[in-house]
Amino acid sequence: MKKILIIEDDQIVANVYRNKFAVEGYQAEVSPDGETGLKLMRTFHPDIIILDLMLPGISGVDVIREIRSEADFSKIPIIVFSNTYLTNLIQEAWRAGANKCLSKSNCTPKDVIEVVRHSVGDSGAMQTPPAASKKSESAAVELSTTNDEEFQADLRKTFIENLPVTLYTLRASLQTLIKAENEMTRLKQVHEIYRQIHALNGNAGIAGMIQIAHMASAFEALLKEIYEKPKNINASTLRTIAAAVDFLGILFDKGILLDQQEAPTSKILVVDDEAISRRAIVYALEKARLKSVNVEDPEQALQLLSENDFDLIFLDVDMPKMTGYELCAKLRAMAHHKKTPVVFVTSLNDFEARTNSTMAGGNDFIGKPFLFIELTVKALIHVLRTKLQRSQRHGN
Repeated sequence: MKKILIIEDDQIVANVYRNKFAVEGYQAEVSPDGETGLKLMRTFHPDIIILDLMLPGISGVDVIREIRSEADFSKIPIIVFSNTYLTNLIQEAWRAGANKCLSKSNCTPKDVIEVVRHSVGDSGAMQTPPAASKKSESAAVELSTTNDEEFQADLRKTFIENLPVTLYTLRASLQTLIKAENEMTRLKQVHEIYRQIHALNGNAGIAGMIQIAHMASAFEALLKEIYEKPKNINASTLRTIAAAVDFLGILFDKGILLDQQEAPTSKILVVDDEAISRRAIVYALEKARLKSVNVEDPEQALQLLSENDFDLIFLDVDMPKMTGYELCAKLRAMAHHKKTPVVFVTSLNDFEARTNSTMAGGNDFIGKPFLFIELTVKALIHVLRTKLQRSQRHGN
C-alpha cells in the first residue's frame, strides 16, 4: 500500500484528504505543522508528501529544504498547496525542490488524487485483474465518477451549512480590528483574520466553491502582506479589509449556486496620466487574470467609454485637463455606464478627506501608494459583485 504524508494546519482540510485517500486505497498520515511533519516523515517513510506552503512555525518552503537535505528523502515527490497570488513564495518552493504546485482555491480532492497517481502510481492496495473485461472496467470508472460527485456534493453541503458561523466570526474579528487602540492589538487581529481566511480558502477549494475560494485567496495574500509589513496598515488597507469581509457575506448568500462557479472574466478601463501608476494597476489586475485597457488622456478615455462597455473603471483623481471626478460625471451621463463600478485612485495623504467628501458618482477609493494585492482585492470585489448582479437579473 502506497503511503502519503499530508502536512496541513487546517484540520478539516487535512481530514478530508486523509479520508479520501483511504477510500482510494492509500495509507495517509496527517501532521498539523512542519516540525511535527518532519519527525513523522522519518518514522512513517511516505512514498509522497503533500504540504501547504502556509504553515505555522516552520514555513512550507523551509520544510521542503529540510526534506531535500536528508539523503533518504532527497528524491521523494513533494506536492505543495499554494496561493496563486503569492508568486514569490511559489518560486521559492520550486527552487527548494517541490515537484508540483497546486492552487488551493481551485483544486479538488479528485485533482489531488490524479496528481498522486501520476507521481507514484495506484495505491497498491488493489489491482484490476489482467483478464478483467472492458465492461467491468467501464463500470468501475462510472462508479468512481459517481462516488466523486457524491463526495463533492457532501463537502459542498457541509461547507455551505458552516458559512453563517464563518461570517459571524469574521465580522466579530473585523470589529475588533477596527476598534483596536494600539498597533500590537491591530496586528494580532490582522493575523486572526488571516488565519480565518486561510482556512476559508482551503475549505472553499475542496468544496468546489470557486468564487468564494478565488476571493479568499486574494484576501489571504493581502492579509499576509499587511501582517508581515505592519507599516502598510492604513486607512486604505483597513477600508479594503472591511469591504472584503462585507463582500464575502454577499458571496456566502448569493454566490453558492453551482452555475456561478467559473472564474471571473472582465473588461476594465484604467485612466491615469502617470505611466508608472498605470503599469502598477495593470500588473495588479493581471495577478487575478483580469483584462484591462489603460490610457493616460481623459479625452481618449471618454471616447473609449462611449464606444465600449466596461465591467470596472479605475480613475486617477488628479489629472490635467480633466479630473477623475469630472470624467466620472461625464461617463455617468452615458446610459451604458450609469451603474458601472468606478474606483478613484488618490494620494494616501488625501484619502480620508476624499472618502469623507462626495464620491462624485464613484463607488470606491484606493490610496496611493497602494499594495498590488490590495488593488487586486478591490477589483475582484467589484467584478464579482457585478457578475452576481447580472446573474440575478437573468434569473439564476
